[in-house]
Amino acid sequence: MTLTQLAYAVAVDTYRHFGRAAEHCHVSQPTLSMQLQKLEEELGVQLFDRSRKPILPTPIGERILAQARVILRECERLYELLNEDLEAVRGELKLGVIPTLSPYLLPLVTRPLQERYPELTVQVEELTTEQILEALATDRLDAGLIATEEGRPGLRRRALFREPFVAYLGADHPLLAETQLDPSRLRLEELWLLREGHCFRDQVLQVCSRREEASPAPQLRFESGNLETLRLLVDRLGGVTLLPFLATHYLPAEARERVRHFREPAPHRTIYLIYARAHLKRTLLDAYVAVLQESIRPLLPQPTTSLSALSPINS
Repeated sequence: MTLTQLAYAVAVDTYRHFGRAAEHCHVSQPTLSMQLQKLEEELGVQLFDRSRKPILPTPIGERILAQARVILRECERLYELLNEDLEAVRGELKLGVIPTLSPYLLPLVTRPLQERYPELTVQVEELTTEQILEALATDRLDAGLIATEEGRPGLRRRALFREPFVAYLGADHPLLAETQLDPSRLRLEELWLLREGHCFRDQVLQVCSRREEASPAPQLRFESGNLETLRLLVDRLGGVTLLPFLATHYLPAEARERVRHFREPAPHRTIYLIYARAHLKRTLLDAYVAVLQESIRPLLPQPTTSLSALSPINS
């Protein structure tokens, strides 16, 4: 039995497909299949039910694969201990980021991170919260940046910062006459929303929870997976959408004039770092979060910002 064979088995369990597992492991599919067969012969059990589509582990295979993940994690820990002893920030950090955060945060963080830690590689995937949780459970990610208090057994969550919401109004919207908005003044029927599955959609609906029963139905119903699409719809068709505060950093001057902040206590979201392995990649996570905090601290409104180091608020 070799670590390589265990890694191949875990990859098949993760991707539930021999071809994708082989691609992830950078080997040919015949090579992966041969090594997996040797592992099964040595153990005397069948790890996967190959008649199922997608491939599924057998009952005994589930238990063996769970232990294989533990073995591979502990081996990875050996390299982490070496880096920590040398106080070196090097290696790869696999990070999942929700779509309503990544386009606004990553441009602020990436260059300072590259300049300070040239030996650190950050592989970023833009994923929904549910996809991040699933990828953490199968070790496809080291950590994720999410905006809800989601949790699963074995995952740890740490608060990074609070980000206010702002309203982005059409050019002729009557609420432009106000300097600060009361959330109850927003009407759901004129609100452009993200589609189902985005936590930002649910947060917006909580802010605009008062529905006018007698309001006319909108002529166009459109839900997007992209905040920038919603903003452009407001530009062309009017109405209103809500944006996270960091999104305003990239708006042209004319568009910023149509941003309105909410009265205190302003609605906001908390951005969390979520991860599964408390002892792995700690040095890399510390480095990433330090640069993140330094990069965004000057941009966020200070009264509503609560930045902390990597101290857990919920385990």
